[in-house]
Parts: sequence; C-alpha cells; structure tokens
Amino acid sequence: MATPAESCRGRGGGSAVRSWWWLSALLLSSLPVARALVEGLYCGTEVCYDVLGVTREASKAEIARSYRQLARRYHPDRFRPGEPGSEGETVESAHRNFLLVATAYETLKDEDTRRDYDYMLDHPEEYYQHYYTYYRRQLTPKVDVRIVILVTICAISLFQYYSWHSSYNEAINCLANVPKYRIQATLIAKEQGLLNRTKEKGKNRRAKEEIREQEEEVIRDIIKTKIDIKGGYQKPNLSDILLCQIVLFPYYLISYVAWYVSWVYHFTICREEYGDQEKLYIIRKHMKISQSQFDRLDEATRQSFLEKHLWVKENFELYRAEQEEEMKVKMATDPKMKRYRRWRKNEGPGRLTFDD
Repeated sequence: MATPAESCRGRGGGSAVRSWWWLSALLLSSLPVARALVEGLYCGTEVCYDVLGVTREASKAEIARSYRQLARRYHPDRFRPGEPGSEGETVESAHRNFLLVATAYETLKDEDTRRDYDYMLDHPEEYYQHYYTYYRRQLTPKVDVRIVILVTICAISLFQYYSWHSSYNEAINCLANVPKYRIQATLIAKEQGLLNRTKEKGKNRRAKEEIREQEEEVIRDIIKTKIDIKGGYQKPNLSDILLCQIVLFPYYLISYVAWYVSWVYHFTICREEYGDQEKLYIIRKHMKISQSQFDRLDEATRQSFLEKHLWVKENFELYRAEQEEEMKVKMATDPKMKRYRRWRKNEGPGRLTFDD
C-alpha cells in the first residue's frame, strides 16, 4: 500500500507530465508558423503583416497608409541617423528595412498575392506548393498574353500589307517603263481623251514638269486597270493579310467542309460526271501547283489539258512522262544548254584550276 508521501509524489509526477505535454503541444503549435516563413519567399522569416504593423484583417487603405509612413521613415533619401525615432538605426539597417517594407507592401497590396500568402501562413505543411505558387507569380508576364499575341498579329499584318503594296507599286513602275505596255496604255488614254493637251494661257498655264507628271499618272492608272498582275506582285487585298485570315478562318473552314461534303455526295456517292471546273481542279491537284500558279496559265493551255483528259490519273502520268522526255531532248539539242554543260564541265564551280 502506497504511503502518503509516495501518493503525493505520484500526484506531483502526474502534474509534471501533464505540464510537459502542455508545453510540448504549445511548442508544436508554434512550429507550423515558423515553418511557413521560408527564406526567399515573400518577406522571408518576417511576417509581412508585422513588418507593416497591421493585422491580417487590415484593409487595403490601412496597408497603403502604413506603407507610406514607413517608407518615408526608412527611405534612403530622407533617412538621417540620430533623428528622433531613428535611434539605433544606421544607413544600412534603414536600407534593409526599406526594402523589407516595400516587399511586404508588394505582397499585400495585390488580392491574389495576399491570398497566396495567407494560404501559406495557414498551411505551412504544403512546402513545395508555396514555392511553385510564388515563383509562378514572379515569372508570369504582367501583361496579358492575349494582348501581346493580338499586337504581334496586327504588327505582322501591317508589315505584310505594306510589303505587298510596295511590291505592287514596283511592278507597276516597271511595266510603265516597258515600251510595249507604255504604248498600249498611251493609245488607250488618248482614245479616252485623257492625254489631249489643250492650250492653256495666262495664269492657268501649267509647267511642263507638272503636265508630264500628270500624264505619267494617267499611264500608271491605265496599266493598273488593264493588266491583271498575279503572284507575288499582285494587287494587295485586305482579306489576304494574317489578321483577316485568322478572323475569317471559321468561315473558310465551314466553306471547305461544305464543299468537301458536296464533292463526296455528288461525285463519290451519286457518281455524277465532272464539270469543267471540277476537271481543272483535279488536273491542278495532279500537277501539285497552287491556284494562283494555275490561274497564270493561259486559256489555251488549260483547254488543251481538258482535251487530253488529264483529270484521269493514267492520262496525266503519260502526259508527264512525255513532257519529261521532251525536256530531255530540248536540253540535249538546245545550243544554250550545250554551252552551259560545256561551261560546267570545263570552268564550272566544281572544277579546280591554276588559272588566275
């Protein structure tokens, strides 16, 4: 049977154990907050709210007001050692405090960043998640990516249209200096009465340079209207630039799907006969050229394709073999090609000689 002293020691030991358990629980409860403050994230081992001297329930106005007061106090341009309220502070410590205050304000002024920071304080065990969230916000561009993409597309479209317009004007200027087209344009302008010079007297009389510039502009306009330029020098069209192509892409896609379904229904399921347009389309696909290249062919050439039934695969293969054979014969008999082969053999880029 236990003596009173032993019973007293037992009760004392139990209270000591309970006090130790209570102290351990208190220490463990303080560990998550300590682990939540990671060096390198936000304010480091300092709590951003404590740095600014506000509570977690503080409004944005209170946070901004506290930041302005502390920034004026620690700003390197305004801090003076020895002033009232700055006892024990040095220039270096004031600079560190200013950077810490600025970091705390940058963290708490934004709602999303403040929400992430509060989540880190409340969930310190999600260590790697906090690193990911912090650096994702730090490295993500501040400007909306959609705006950047839109501005880039607009810039490319403007450059594209300007380049095409310059190429078109260059082609018109070149054709205006070709005698064949210039004479034809001059005759058309005279028939339309655009180049009939009238005698001008007095103040209405113009200089020769002005009259020549006007006539040149008339010839250019005639060439623009009468000549259909294809390829890279064709007249620029707004629907061909990148921005319009992206905007009209759903329309083009729907049109293509509708055309393809119609093609399959009429010519695959119903077995209808091909029309001239369908035959020319199949021929172009066999030749593997673009629509613009095919449009540059004259009407007689396209009509000859139809007469030879080149939309049939076997006929087209035979036609291509004939064309290749004719090209070989031409290269073998053409004097220019003979001179070229002779140059390649004797003095071409693949021959090394001691000649100067």
